Amino acid sequence: MIDFKSTFKMATNSLRINKMRSALTSLGIIIGVSAVIIMLGIGTGARKNVQANMESMGSNILTIRSSSAKSGGVQQGFGTRPSLTIKDAQEIMKTADNIDSVAVASNESKQLMYGNQNWASSVYGVSNSYLYIKNYEIESGRGFQQEDSRNYAKVAIIGHTVAEELFGDLDPIGRVMRVGNIPFKVIGTLKSKGSSGPMDQDDLVFIPITTAQRKVFGTDFPGSVKMILVKGEDADKLTALENEIQSILRSRHHIGKNQEDDFKIRNFAEFQESMQSTARIFSILLALIASVSLLVGGIGIMNIMLVSVTERTKEIGIRMAIGANVQDIRLQFLLESVLLSMIGGIIGIIVGVIGAELIQIFSDMSAVITLGSIFMSLCFSVLVGIGFGYYPAYKASLLNPIDALRYE
Repeated sequence: MIDFKSTFKMATNSLRINKMRSALTSLGIIIGVSAVIIMLGIGTGARKNVQANMESMGSNILTIRSSSAKSGGVQQGFGTRPSLTIKDAQEIMKTADNIDSVAVASNESKQLMYGNQNWASSVYGVSNSYLYIKNYEIESGRGFQQEDSRNYAKVAIIGHTVAEELFGDLDPIGRVMRVGNIPFKVIGTLKSKGSSGPMDQDDLVFIPITTAQRKVFGTDFPGSVKMILVKGEDADKLTALENEIQSILRSRHHIGKNQEDDFKIRNFAEFQESMQSTARIFSILLALIASVSLLVGGIGIMNIMLVSVTERTKEIGIRMAIGANVQDIRLQFLLESVLLSMIGGIIGIIVGVIGAELIQIFSDMSAVITLGSIFMSLCFSVLVGIGFGYYPAYKASLLNPIDALRYE
């Protein structure tokens, strides 16, 4: 029968006697576990940032753009062919199922001016529901009202970046700025949403769509818009909603059976899923790279344990001579290996958590440490100890007691 208590005591005593060797052996595990913790934290942080950015841009959204116009054989890009109208959006809202809200929008880059300050920004002509669909919130002032659209009101809601660049420390509410050469009264400012990749979501101006069409952008096709945004009620039914909208628009635009659509529908949920998938792959890749150092630490444990078996051959022979069986010897060396990896794993977790916090303090990266990553790293370090410690333990248990006692 295996005497676990005495075997465990002998394993801990052996590690205590060889403190420097034990510390250096555990160092590989410490580095490996801390690297895994930090890399998983960075990967999780990146995934959460992607998710937050995607959510800030709205969810369950279908974006419908007019198709590309062609000039001299050159495609001008989506939105350049005026095929969508406000009436299309109204028909979609009226006819299609599973719809929460519908908005229309057109945009152009314009020069903004206030006093001696000027700033180039994107100006969006939007319907009232656009801000709701895209998750924009009013920080101060008010949003658009029905009267603003009906009366072609020259009012604007501005993003945080525009407010800073044009007005500085002044309160923009109630002040008049120029969009191109047209005066607009600022009625509201938006809460900051930050950047999404290269796009600054705060560098924009919203004005009523009717005002934009009649007084700012100008169009040869009254009522036309560059895009229609549809927010679905249920994410699982977005594909069905997409097909329904396609059918409605093809019917309204009198598109024949074998003709191409004069619009393009983009399912934003698919884009979000693609970004999430990319972030997950990035996180897994980082963890795999960090795991290499943990495996190197395991090889270091096996190497040291093999040397230890050779050095302690006579000790093994004495233990066998006084009654220790094969399982006792095997368990002793296996316990030493597991203890080394566990101690290294615990210290590595502490180092990894501190390292992740320092990364957040001294860089723009986000590192999110989860209990799952800590538990996984500790389990992995124990498995490394068992995996790489088994062969030295097995080799020690095969020694012949007589040969071991004669060993010099």
